[in-house]
Amino acid sequence: MATTAGIARPPDTAPASLRLPGLLLGVGLGGFVDGILLHQLLQWHHMLTSTNHDRIGVKYYDPHTVSGLEMNTVWDGVFHALCWIAVLLGLAILYSRVTHDRRTVWTSRVLWGWVLSGWGVFNLVEGILDHQILGIHHVHDGPYQAWWDAGFLFLGALFVAAGHLIRRGGRFHDPATTRGA
Repeated sequence: MATTAGIARPPDTAPASLRLPGLLLGVGLGGFVDGILLHQLLQWHHMLTSTNHDRIGVKYYDPHTVSGLEMNTVWDGVFHALCWIAVLLGLAILYSRVTHDRRTVWTSRVLWGWVLSGWGVFNLVEGILDHQILGIHHVHDGPYQAWWDAGFLFLGALFVAAGHLIRRGGRFHDPATTRGA
């Protein structure tokens, strides 16, 4: 049991008010990093670049043709819209729960631990669902494709674990009830 200012709490249960918004922010921001870095800047993949080898029968849209790139870009846009909605929901929920000491919440290790865990959850879900189960795209196609996909999953697990450690080291602060000095 960790104590702060005489308040005993289990190390990973409080404040629950930061858990959901932190996870949503992490999922959305992790998705944006994936989409901006891997889809747009590095152009390693798009949402449908492996559908010629997928497991669900989605038509193949060759990203090296104009029409194929157009369809992949539309689905990348759908993906980014979902990331944007996750970030907006996370901010809205956080704003509704934070009634006092907003600066303390934004600098809270607990909040940022949840955000990092949310990013890890994004990597794990996206990596398992899109890369492994559906097979609609992979981190980086080629001879080391399985290693890139495994690295993506490992990074997700590492983010979840690091987020947990960051949260454990954070001070208890319930943004809905605490008033600052």
